[in-house]
Amino acid sequence: MIQRKAVYFSSMRRVLFLSCISLAMTATSQSIADRDLKRLVDDRFEESVGSLREFLAYPNNGRSSKDIDRNVEWCQNRFLSLGFETQVIESDGIKHVYAQREVQKGAPFLLFYMQIDGQPVDTLEWNQESPYQAVLKSCAEADCQTIDWKRMSGKWDPDWKIFARSASDSKGPALAFMEALLILKKNNIDPMFNMKVIMDFQEELGSPTLPALVEKNRDLLKAEAMLIMDGTRHPSNLPTLTFGARGIATMTLTVYGARRDLHSGQYGNFAPNPVFQLSKILAGMKDEEGRVLIPGFYDGINLTDERKAILNDVPEDKQVLLGQLGLYKSDAVGDTYQEALQYPSLNVRGLRAAWVGSNVRTIIPSEALAEIDMRLVLESPAERQIGLVREFIRDQGFHILDSLPTAEERTLYSKLIRVESRIGSKPFRTDLDSELGVWLGNAMDQTFGKGKYIKMQSTGGSQPIAPFISTLSIPAISIRIPNPDNSIHAPNENLRLGNFHEGIRMCLGILTQKYISDE
Repeated sequence: MIQRKAVYFSSMRRVLFLSCISLAMTATSQSIADRDLKRLVDDRFEESVGSLREFLAYPNNGRSSKDIDRNVEWCQNRFLSLGFETQVIESDGIKHVYAQREVQKGAPFLLFYMQIDGQPVDTLEWNQESPYQAVLKSCAEADCQTIDWKRMSGKWDPDWKIFARSASDSKGPALAFMEALLILKKNNIDPMFNMKVIMDFQEELGSPTLPALVEKNRDLLKAEAMLIMDGTRHPSNLPTLTFGARGIATMTLTVYGARRDLHSGQYGNFAPNPVFQLSKILAGMKDEEGRVLIPGFYDGINLTDERKAILNDVPEDKQVLLGQLGLYKSDAVGDTYQEALQYPSLNVRGLRAAWVGSNVRTIIPSEALAEIDMRLVLESPAERQIGLVREFIRDQGFHILDSLPTAEERTLYSKLIRVESRIGSKPFRTDLDSELGVWLGNAMDQTFGKGKYIKMQSTGGSQPIAPFISTLSIPAISIRIPNPDNSIHAPNENLRLGNFHEGIRMCLGILTQKYISDE
């Protein structure tokens, strides 16, 4: 379990903080609120979209050192042009870009995290020539029509979407922050606090070198709090602040049959089919209501009525959400969507056995494979959950292997399975009523009007933020910009223009909200 030492005020200072927060906004003569924040974004929006198109044109597969190097150079140049000092810091040979700008001596530093890499692409699955050449489209349901970029110079529609890899996850959010900084610079307005920025180029690989990087550079990265420019909004598509993320662990289960694929006519009724054995394992993991049956899987989680009330203080309708997803009912893990996110999940993300479709053939496959992912919460550490799954499989009578079965093992055991596991990002959680949350809430009220945004305790996805929280002892909150229907990780990923516009406004509201530390 992550031991988070959030920066909290003493009770007396908390009262002082809450009473003077409104005065903080009027303490500066540079208040952007009086200068029509939306107009400032409007005045540059066509150029902002052009900058995003340029950024998206750089392929960003985190496994490619060539891709990383090109994006590192682009990011460094961009932040240098914004008045930041930059440097490349490495961990196990993997580059990260660090940028810093000290606006005022003695003012607090806030640390911003940005993901720059994206998922690999299958060009043939995209409805455009290249996933890295952004296309503007107007969509009605699943029907999308391409729009000439020249129409951006006229009256653009907030529902138009930019289609490209990483438009939403997460170059779009990163550039929204950069554009907000540029707008301030062009209008001679300084941010209200000092800034540090760390850019990650292997987030989609689980940021394997990030924990060591944070530990090695803890003095360089030291800050009052952390803001994460990554993640999708609440299904309502209102501006969203998310106060935590689930972690992730993955497992590969391979059940073995005969030494080779066999003809189903020649050996049917004689050679066991591993697909049926794997199916029984998977079917036994959940009940008909979607609850995990693995003993101990939900241990340690207790949502009190008070906690549920706080979690469900979000304007969402379960039936509307089910309708949007095309579902009759939800799994019975928690009574609401928000409650469901507070539990660990178990998902079959892929299955493989023999061939299907036009390549189907009459064989008994020699093996059947299932890919599992588990989303984790603070009460369900990865090591425990992986151990519980292994024990569950062993209790079904399987002999668990760590490598391919030997000839001897094939003759000794009737049920053979290879179990591989990997641990990715760890979960984190910041209190909804934390000082960081109050401050960000005031920034959102100032930007969009009181109550016109969402505060979520946790996202269902995962982010590599735990190393910062545990090593630097700071709280973290995610700034959510992309539209919920953005198809991240899939072909035809997109970012709605209205979301990009609001994202820049969100960043402007935050950058011009005076941050009060407890020092």
